[in-house]
Amino acid sequence: MKQLFLMVDDGSMREVEVPAPSPKRGFVVVETLWSVVSAGTERTLASFGGKNLVAKALERPDQVKKVMEKLSTDGLLTTMDAAFNKLGEPMPMGYSAVGRVISVGSGVTDVSPGDLVAMVGQAYHAEVNRVNRNLVAKLPKDFPDVRQASLCALGGIALQGIHQASVRPGETVAVIGLGLIGQICARILDAYGCDVIGFDVADRTMPGTRLKSFIDSGDDNAAEMALAETFGRGVDKVIIAASTSSNGPMDLAAAIARDRATICMIGVTKMDIERKPFYTKELTFTIARSYGAGRYESDYEEKGVDLPIGYVRFTEGRNVEEFIRLIARGRLDLSDLITHEIPFEEAQRAYEMITTNKKKEQYVAILLKYGQREGKLDEVVRPAAKAPLAITADKVRVGLIGGGSFTRSTILPTMKGNGSFALRALATTGGVSTGQTAGTEEFSYVTSDYRQMLEDPDIDLVVVSSGHNSHARFVVEALEAGKSVYCEKPLCLSLAELDAIEAAYGENPGELFCGMNRRFAPSIKQIRTELKTHEVPAVYDYIVNAGEIPADHWTQDEEVGGGRIIGEACHMVDVIMALDGSALEDLRLTFADAPGCPCKDNALISMRMASGAIASIVYTSMGSKKYPKEQLRVFSSGNVYEVDNYIGLARYSNTRKSSPKLRQDKGFKNEYAFMLRVLAGEESNTAIEDAFAGHRALLEALEGARG
Repeated sequence: MKQLFLMVDDGSMREVEVPAPSPKRGFVVVETLWSVVSAGTERTLASFGGKNLVAKALERPDQVKKVMEKLSTDGLLTTMDAAFNKLGEPMPMGYSAVGRVISVGSGVTDVSPGDLVAMVGQAYHAEVNRVNRNLVAKLPKDFPDVRQASLCALGGIALQGIHQASVRPGETVAVIGLGLIGQICARILDAYGCDVIGFDVADRTMPGTRLKSFIDSGDDNAAEMALAETFGRGVDKVIIAASTSSNGPMDLAAAIARDRATICMIGVTKMDIERKPFYTKELTFTIARSYGAGRYESDYEEKGVDLPIGYVRFTEGRNVEEFIRLIARGRLDLSDLITHEIPFEEAQRAYEMITTNKKKEQYVAILLKYGQREGKLDEVVRPAAKAPLAITADKVRVGLIGGGSFTRSTILPTMKGNGSFALRALATTGGVSTGQTAGTEEFSYVTSDYRQMLEDPDIDLVVVSSGHNSHARFVVEALEAGKSVYCEKPLCLSLAELDAIEAAYGENPGELFCGMNRRFAPSIKQIRTELKTHEVPAVYDYIVNAGEIPADHWTQDEEVGGGRIIGEACHMVDVIMALDGSALEDLRLTFADAPGCPCKDNALISMRMASGAIASIVYTSMGSKKYPKEQLRVFSSGNVYEVDNYIGLARYSNTRKSSPKLRQDKGFKNEYAFMLRVLAGEESNTAIEDAFAGHRALLEALEGARG
């Protein structure tokens, strides 16, 4: 299938061909028929991408702040690398469409292949989309105009604004901003029996939008005209659907609202609230969060956990259902709003229209139309213009399972920089990450069926960088297929999975590597070499200022991510084992009792080594982002070594010696060079035994902590 992406670095649009997504639990796979190009959201994104670095920085001071924080802790070159990698990452476009269901995942019982559905959020400009069941609404069989259903996200936004404003039938409602969302909002209000007064800086009235009256919002007498239309009382509710950097819509809303009225923002404007009119009239101001309850909540949008109708009448999905109901019952007709239908293959024309618009075309709703194309549903994509992979004896041929952000930012650049890895294949279940990775890297083929890679004789090393809860399964299957495996940490999330991995590793010829890169960092190697910590006992103190991650983030989910201790603190355990060089005899885990931080990401890990050494690892989410993320101190034989976030290394003995660097080095390059030596038979793979031992000790401690 083909999908449209925005290149954030230069503002261009790129059509990327990737395998059609496969169904997964709680999701439906939909062949797209129509999708909407948003003249608001997508124009803003495209315009941002076309700006230079200075203009981008001025427009997004929040991101500049994050860059400066990273600069203070990670060093100049590391920060620059991360920033440019992010700018070079393709961004999927689109969020509102209609299509025909191809297949459904387990747990979906009320939608079937062949059904027509409206879809939001995960409905990109793509020939095929995979969307959570909560984000689709089934169209009735006699639906009058399928095209109109593609406007469902915009209808959902309008409906959520109406709900947030607590609009009642018969009220007079002002809609400020008569763009596409404003027009839809006004028509829904009319269908609900309200009188609508429309405001805009230009006359955008349309016959199908039955306004009580239209008022030029730039007119000095706009407020007085609104009062004249309402017997001098003012409007009952105001919905701001405008998009502007001005505070004009907020000032106008306060001026035209009646006593104790409600103002709801569904657009994007400046929001400076003048106290006097809000105080005098006791006005209520509220903001509608996109399409409705559930928006931006992973439990709802990813896990498919619906909100009980007894407590939340209109969720994100139920707002879309209501929008479809209004059209199906003939109470809402948006056909005249659709001014352009452009073939998906010519999508660039649509973006030119909403940005530069050199032809000065008048438009309201622009739809992309998707036709039939051979190969649209293929599970394997082989770019026709790409030369076959050059298979040479001095290169390790790589297949990747998973194409997430860590794969794009770290694994692929490191392998490419090494020069001894040949990227042959990428396997994912589909979705955004596939296009983001395939759109910037060269693979001989991309597939939605990882088993094709396991059966490929031209793949030597399988890289597993998928969700944490899938690592063990992929590692075992790849080893049993005779492949060597590099698995990003953690190896697994349970002791049973660890047993299966160890058994598969022992019974099959392939090598196994775990992404414990810090043991290969130059600073760690230097400490071990100079102190001979494997001969002289030491005391280790490791502080991890991990930073806060929301409770609903996938890493906090013990079933999906395993939690942050096995997901990240396994690194620190491995560093201690690498430095000390002796067996891990005991590991104990204590979680902080912190009601204000309910997630299990504040912990003390105590270790005792066979050499007599002891270690303390403090892992916390309570610290400041301005403080370095990792601080390691090693005490032994009258010496103290201090590693500062893998940027600088200081040694205290008779004198203090410091070796700060501009670039953070956590050992990735050295780790990949080590893998090559092992695969070439030049070095034995001792690191995996430490990974097994460290994982086992942590998993046992976690099981004990859970009771």
